[in-house]
Amino acid sequence: MNNPAIIKINPLDNVAIATDIGGIRMGDMVADGIVATENIPMAHKIALCQFNPGDSIIRYGYKIGAANCTIPVGSWVQEHMLEIPEAPALEEIQYSITTPKAVEKLDGYTFEGYRNEDGSVGTKNILGISMSVHCVAGFANHIITKIKDQLLQLYPNVDDVIALNHTYGCGVAINAPAAIIPIRTIHNLARNPNLGGEILVLALGCEKLRPETIAGEEAETDILYMQDETLTGFEEMMQAALQMADRHLKKLNARKRETCQLSDLIVGMQCGGSDAFSGISGNPVAGFAADLIVRAGGTVLFSEVTEVRDAVVQLVSRSADEEVAAKLINEMKWYDAYLALGNADRAANTTPGNKKGGLSNIVEKALGSVVKSGTMPIVDVVSQGDRIKKKGLKFVATPASDFVCGTLQLAAGMNVHIFITGRGTPYGLAMAPVIKISSNTKLASRWHDLIDFDAGPVATGEKSIEEKGWELFQLILDVASGKKKVATDVLGLYNELALFNPGPLT
Repeated sequence: MNNPAIIKINPLDNVAIATDIGGIRMGDMVADGIVATENIPMAHKIALCQFNPGDSIIRYGYKIGAANCTIPVGSWVQEHMLEIPEAPALEEIQYSITTPKAVEKLDGYTFEGYRNEDGSVGTKNILGISMSVHCVAGFANHIITKIKDQLLQLYPNVDDVIALNHTYGCGVAINAPAAIIPIRTIHNLARNPNLGGEILVLALGCEKLRPETIAGEEAETDILYMQDETLTGFEEMMQAALQMADRHLKKLNARKRETCQLSDLIVGMQCGGSDAFSGISGNPVAGFAADLIVRAGGTVLFSEVTEVRDAVVQLVSRSADEEVAAKLINEMKWYDAYLALGNADRAANTTPGNKKGGLSNIVEKALGSVVKSGTMPIVDVVSQGDRIKKKGLKFVATPASDFVCGTLQLAAGMNVHIFITGRGTPYGLAMAPVIKISSNTKLASRWHDLIDFDAGPVATGEKSIEEKGWELFQLILDVASGKKKVATDVLGLYNELALFNPGPLT
């Protein structure tokens, strides 16, 4: 039941979404026999039938809540009128082997990237300066400024120099079980394909997280210890770091883009500042592009445990085998326990902005969120901070926090980032290009120089998911090849890296 005023996703749905920028006005006829009884803002839900207390409210073909009051037909269905359902019981989820539908492979698609010695491919050519402890963050930022002022212009093939700042490394229980998450994240961030294998680590010298862990045994000469007794004064430390950086810049500058197979792309999918359109336009378009990438042999990552928890049954059914299904369920169990320690659950995920954008609760948000993963089988599950080991569609377990999720996807090996938003966010990453997708044209028009791609025409029926999906696919290739710059790179808008550290401080 779709007309210019509303959109209904599934035939089972008994609510629809207001699509017009001005919303629905009281007295509007939105469908045969259904008249709006009040003004309903854009992206919010209208009741297509009368709900009595206890009745199920259905969107995407699934129950997103139960009415806790009488809701007349044509009314605005709001958050306070719904009781949230229980999360799916993980112990009761059964995996059954299904034969995936046959899909045609996509051949012949390439992009221009920077090939690394380990076989990975970068979409940027960046000097990254890692660090073993937060104590040296100020030193790292100072060195970055000096490199940009004195050296970077001498190496035109190098895109940027960035600090892999974090707040870890000392004052922590380094051997606690959960400490492995930030440790391996820091280790794998330095191995992101866009850094070209040039690992440079700044260290203090007395920290618990040993810098050798980050650099690896083969890169010991790439560590600068501020406490090195051969260095006298800050100026000598700075000059030693500049000389080290200069050696790496020379090697990076010798790199050139070359034609690479699309199978070398590792594309991270994420959404933030979501609204009710995200699951109608932005996420389905991203999901269609995700399928194209996987069909061409590439890799797609999707994440955010709390934003898939209520749709986990759908994901288990798409697992390539029983082992993947078990890993997926285990990650959900781990995160349920983690949230319980803080007296929280997945319901705390939904933000005031999400609700203002028409999302009533985490169930509705999750059902729209998983759509960005497309439809291909899930071939692996990657734990927090780990690196991917195979190609195809993968679930990378991360919190839903934009900054932490992006950091963990970078650690997994992501070289292009897709970020879908309905409310708007300036989020960006220096290490990888971030293609910002708006779920509605109202946002794209208002943030014309912050949004890279408008999926809004899907919600209004002007374009199909397939049409916009192919457009996004081509944009991904152009951005990966350096032919187009994303808004955050043009403007220099970048968020700091943010580690996920569930371990104890000491």
